Amino acid sequence: MKQFSLPKITFWRVLGILLIAAGIYSAVYRFVYGLGAATNLSDDVPWGLWIGFDVLSGVGLAGGGFVLCAIVYLFNIQRFKPIVRPAVLTAFLGYIFVNCALILDLGKPLHIWHAMVMWNPHSVLFEVAWCVMLYTTVLALEFSPVVLEKFKFTGLLKVVKAITLPLVLVGVLLSTLHQSSLGSLFLIVPNKLHPFWYSPMLPVFFFLSALAVGAGMTIVESFLSARAFQRALETPLLRELARLMVVVLLVYATAKILDFGHRGVLSMVFNGSLAATLLWIELGLFIVVPVIILSIPRLARNQVGLFVGAVSVVLGFVMNRLNVSVTGMEASLRTGYFPSLMELSITAGLVALGFWIFALAVKYFPVFAEPHDAAAVQIPPALTSTAAPNGIINWPLLLRGSHFAEHRARIEAPYRCSATGLSSPTAQDYEEMIRVTEQMKAVLKQISAQISARDYLNTEARLDQFAAKVRSRIAIHTPKATPTAPAASLAAN
Repeated sequence: MKQFSLPKITFWRVLGILLIAAGIYSAVYRFVYGLGAATNLSDDVPWGLWIGFDVLSGVGLAGGGFVLCAIVYLFNIQRFKPIVRPAVLTAFLGYIFVNCALILDLGKPLHIWHAMVMWNPHSVLFEVAWCVMLYTTVLALEFSPVVLEKFKFTGLLKVVKAITLPLVLVGVLLSTLHQSSLGSLFLIVPNKLHPFWYSPMLPVFFFLSALAVGAGMTIVESFLSARAFQRALETPLLRELARLMVVVLLVYATAKILDFGHRGVLSMVFNGSLAATLLWIELGLFIVVPVIILSIPRLARNQVGLFVGAVSVVLGFVMNRLNVSVTGMEASLRTGYFPSLMELSITAGLVALGFWIFALAVKYFPVFAEPHDAAAVQIPPALTSTAAPNGIINWPLLLRGSHFAEHRARIEAPYRCSATGLSSPTAQDYEEMIRVTEQMKAVLKQISAQISARDYLNTEARLDQFAAKVRSRIAIHTPKATPTAPAASLAAN
């Protein structure tokens, strides 16, 4: 009989339980006594933390789902497939909690269904409501294969997989519409929203920032889940995602500067006001810090550098949404606003609940694994040579083909000399190995469309491990260093 054991008590579990409990209490209090008693909202300040953070930020932070689905299914870049499922799960949970926040924020929450039957096609909120409802449904269908695989509903699984591409197409369309439409909500308040954040380009800015933070949130989620569930990190994929994020951020920054110049706002940026300070903090977190970190090769290759850059993007994005919805409106308000303790506790409780449900989904469903698809792992004949390199290095299968013959010879040469007792690899030899390893990664990327995502990731990870050990040899190089230690990291599983 299997013995039952209680989960280990940790600081984060205790904190999560306390936050969820406080959030539940505050939510019950809000529904019993109303918005006025539970929040600092008023007729002058109708939108606060729940709209600025839970909704505007939540929708954007869930953008990783449509970004990754578009990359894998629309652009057919299959090597990103291993990180699609956790991104879709994060997006699905994000949209569920966006709907929860909307219910909490509505004065009459029982009327939330009115948008489905009482149509007002002239309202931006009507379009946002429908897009959010439909995209939440699409995300549920996109994530459903994980559940269907768990319970072996093969018939339904085949149906869902058959409609995956149309689903993704609809999902990307809906995301594009409502990500930009959230910016359109503020086009009706040109005299209330501060000029730093009001612009006719708001829909474009909202969409571009959602693309950037979608990639950033995927990187953050991958790091946190790798740490929490003792998983290997998909570092090569995250680096590529970070490069995409930098490109989007630069486009966003260029559009922002041109917009400021066109509207005559640039001179106000340096006036030292509170709004200018908030703007500089926002732009520093969202653009300057991540672009600098991820543009320096040494930092971009480092896992900590990737994580810090992505976290900076997420924080800057959240600050942008709060500046647009709250602080940017305060100058025109007759009163200030700071969220009540109950508003804060509900928001913190929703975030903690999201982490908890994500952990449960990972524990009980194949979120980080997909069934082995034989058709997806066909390797081109040129890469399937089984000739071993004379026992010097046990190369992974993909690196034994003719594409890499010259590279293998250049890396093995110093080891051959060492094996025959002629000499040990020198520091120059190790530096040459690093250069050759980078060339092999470039060749691997060129042929990535012909191989499975799993084989690509495994092989690139082996090359990264090899390069890291070679670099450590350079740092502590001595003539007596064991010559075969770096080569061991290239041994196939």
